[in-house]
Amino acid sequence: MSQLIGVDVGGTALKLGRFSSDGELLAELTCPTPQPAMPGGVVTAIVDAVADLDPEGLARRVGIGLPGPMDAEARVARVCINLPGWQQVPLAEWLEPQLQRRVTLANDGNCALMGEAWRGGAVGYDDVLLLTLGTGVGGGVLLNGQLFSGHGGAVAEPGLISVDPEGPPCNSGNRGSLEQHCSIAGLRRLMDRDPQTLDQLARAGHPEALAAWRDYGRWLGVGLSSLIYVLTPQLVLIGGGLSAASDHFLPGALAEVEQRVQAESRRGLIIRRAQLGNGAGRLGAARLALERLRD
Repeated sequence: MSQLIGVDVGGTALKLGRFSSDGELLAELTCPTPQPAMPGGVVTAIVDAVADLDPEGLARRVGIGLPGPMDAEARVARVCINLPGWQQVPLAEWLEPQLQRRVTLANDGNCALMGEAWRGGAVGYDDVLLLTLGTGVGGGVLLNGQLFSGHGGAVAEPGLISVDPEGPPCNSGNRGSLEQHCSIAGLRRLMDRDPQTLDQLARAGHPEALAAWRDYGRWLGVGLSSLIYVLTPQLVLIGGGLSAASDHFLPGALAEVEQRVQAESRRGLIIRRAQLGNGAGRLGAARLALERLRD
């Protein structure tokens, strides 16, 4: 049975998995992302990690998820706004001769969505919006059962929509983007604690922490409302590292959506936490390698 490798490139960690062709996890590896996360250093780290994960070369296809848009052929990382030096990087071309394996690239939010659609919380749904909340805010869109990539492959970047025109500047050039309010940095603007500490404080009933999570949920609900009006999905999944604290902020987000979105546009809508956690991206990257890189 053929095997696949999925790689999720994040700002702090590279998460890799080796999978069977039906999505069963056979081996996994997590290693730090080189700092600064320049393309050359990341390439070296991926090559070394794949060699450790699959020393016998059993997996011939590799999917790589990155925080930004790819070209239409899924060979070039056009830009990764939260990683330094990532503009028009021909990553697949660089990696293939070193890995001796075929490579395809994808937006990390799209990878997470494909993972959830393959073996997670989106199984059985055709119209899905996924948001990943972490260092940045990414996401993906499934329409009529197909991954929506838009003109030239640059969709989707739901974290870059505006929710506050006078808000903090974003690396994308926007101001007050959803990412600026619902990333880890956005959460820290509400209360300067790391997410794990803020989660623990809220579970202990700390009023300031509870208020910070409520405000966070309100901003998330504002952004979701605009996205729901455009996409009218069956299902919204909330993933990424911050989703571990969803008990604190999802009620506020749901209340905001109910207030802002007319009933017909949210009829039957389900909004819930994603199932696969931080493993969704690497699984979805492997799935895209399976679909795109036919033997």
